[in-house]
Amino acid sequence: MPPKNQSDALRQAAALQAAIFNSAMFSKIATDANGVIQIFNVGAERMLGYTAAEVIDRITPADISDPAELIARAKALSIELSTPIAPGFDALVFKAAHGIEDIYELTCIRKNGSRFPVVVSVTALRDADEAIIGYLLIATDNSARKQAEAAKREHDALLQTIHLHSIVSVTDRSGRIVEVNDGFCLISGYSRAELLGQTHRIVNSGVQSETFWIDMWRSITAGERWRGEICNRAKDGSLYWVDSVIAPFLDEAGQTQKYISIRTDVTARMEAAQARLLMNADLAHAKQVAEKANLAKSEFLSSMSHELRSPLNAILGFAQLLDSGSPAPTPPQKESIDQVLVAGWYLLALINEILDLSLIESGKLSLSPESMALADVLTDCQAMIEPQARKSGIAVMFPGLACPHFVKADRTRVKQVLVNLLSNAIKYNRPGGSVKIACHDAGTGRVRVTFEDTGPGLPPEKLAQLFQPFNRLGQESGTEEGTGIGLVVSKRLIELMGGAIGAMSTVGVGSTFWIELDAAAAPELGSDFARLEPLPRARGDANAPRQTLLCVEDNPANLLLIEKLIARRPDIRLLSARDAERGIQIARSRQPDVILMDINLPGMSGLEALRALAGDARTSCMPVIALSANAMARDIEKGLEAGFFRYLTKPIKVDKFMETLDSAMTAARSRAAATAIPGDTSC
Repeated sequence: MPPKNQSDALRQAAALQAAIFNSAMFSKIATDANGVIQIFNVGAERMLGYTAAEVIDRITPADISDPAELIARAKALSIELSTPIAPGFDALVFKAAHGIEDIYELTCIRKNGSRFPVVVSVTALRDADEAIIGYLLIATDNSARKQAEAAKREHDALLQTIHLHSIVSVTDRSGRIVEVNDGFCLISGYSRAELLGQTHRIVNSGVQSETFWIDMWRSITAGERWRGEICNRAKDGSLYWVDSVIAPFLDEAGQTQKYISIRTDVTARMEAAQARLLMNADLAHAKQVAEKANLAKSEFLSSMSHELRSPLNAILGFAQLLDSGSPAPTPPQKESIDQVLVAGWYLLALINEILDLSLIESGKLSLSPESMALADVLTDCQAMIEPQARKSGIAVMFPGLACPHFVKADRTRVKQVLVNLLSNAIKYNRPGGSVKIACHDAGTGRVRVTFEDTGPGLPPEKLAQLFQPFNRLGQESGTEEGTGIGLVVSKRLIELMGGAIGAMSTVGVGSTFWIELDAAAAPELGSDFARLEPLPRARGDANAPRQTLLCVEDNPANLLLIEKLIARRPDIRLLSARDAERGIQIARSRQPDVILMDINLPGMSGLEALRALAGDARTSCMPVIALSANAMARDIEKGLEAGFFRYLTKPIKVDKFMETLDSAMTAARSRAAATAIPGDTSC
């Protein structure tokens, strides 16, 4: 070969060698025999972050390797080759130095301290005499392969978990089973051989409808994933539920090749849900039966209470006639008549309490809450309870003006509860004992009224039975009469009014009963009184004949307001009654021009009184104005439909009240003028 051609070939070979050695795809590090780096190519610079100048003649490859791995490699080689090998550079090149091919994995450390895996190939460099003059270490970055291996391990672990803990099947495009796992065989009871080639109809229970399956196939054939709960039938006929996810397996062209179904056994959950549904249905039925029976009982009690009143009216009526007859009854007769009256009034009290309880339990008891002064209510109760206290020799101490509180409640029902608690405190007291009533702020927007007696007290076991119907706590054989439901009625009434009731007791010391009711602002009576002064003292003609107004009102404060208002009307005379029965009597005997009627009265209500007045020719034409704390639109509409002339709501607006009163008086005069015409009987 001509020299020129030989020279070109040498240059080309040198250039090729340089290109290979300086390839950026591989890290190539050459060292001297002692391991000190002599060559550090571009690939090594890029891979490790050092420049050649920073490492040549300065460090060995061991300095940029994981120390722990060097120690581990030295130990492993020492065992493998049966010769001690020191950790460090020797561990990296020992095999190559002894003519053994050596390719291994290693973790390198970059200049910035980060670590990455590499695959290293080590070759010993020798001279013509086969003496080692250095080493060549060629490394490739192994990060991508390591990540792929880690991902594959996770994937394999996931598949293994699914295989072990799920119910898996694979079908072809026609739905025939081509693969099942052990979980499918175990829950279905079929062997793998029995399942392959079959469709899932082999486990179809018939619970799901045809539409259910059509919708499922429509989803998965459209390439969508489907999920649902399916009831299957095992080989032995038993049913089991699975939560199923079915997904199409697509090829590279996006065409469905197979369907994979992964299921979870949810039989226990579904059976528990079914059991809950059955239990709830049973409970609902039992509740319905109990409510129906309770309603029937309440209606029966209500009906019987009314039925018993008619004969009892005759018994008590004639007994009172005999008691007050002339000539007076003889002492033996008087004793017998007193027994009849005592028993009759006791029976009437029992009927009233049973009726109250039945009304409460049937939900038919209506309440009319209003703001009221406790002092006024307690004053009324004091008048009612004093005869019983005097007869029993019990001192009852009321708070009087020391009770400045107002509460929101139904006046009639609050009185009923207070009288019941006072009566019990007197009945079950010791001779010469006392009852102390007190009022105070209970906090949280409530007012507490306490009734402290000096009776024998109750042990804890009897205190726990205090509000049970017909339970007289062992007093059945005692001398004091009682129905055993007074406290039950009181508790229900207080709770219906949003309050609470309770008791504390110490044997040998006495008991303290208490009720709590929502506190209320004082009614706007005070502001009405303040506005009275500017009103003219007379709005009518002072020389005109006086007209008469009958006010039927059980609230002393409200009645006082009406009295103050009418005091400024010299043309109007005021009559009053505290209940509907007395009001009707006055209306018939005194013939007032206008009647002002409270709706929520004790005993007969204002609506019932209106019907009684309208049914009597002597009172049917009298204008009756309703005055009530029931201010809902339906209450007003109901009142006007019943026949009230006007319907006024509390608190009273003075101007409107006066205008309404004037309109009613005008209507009364017109009625009087019309009836003065012979033959005219219209109102």
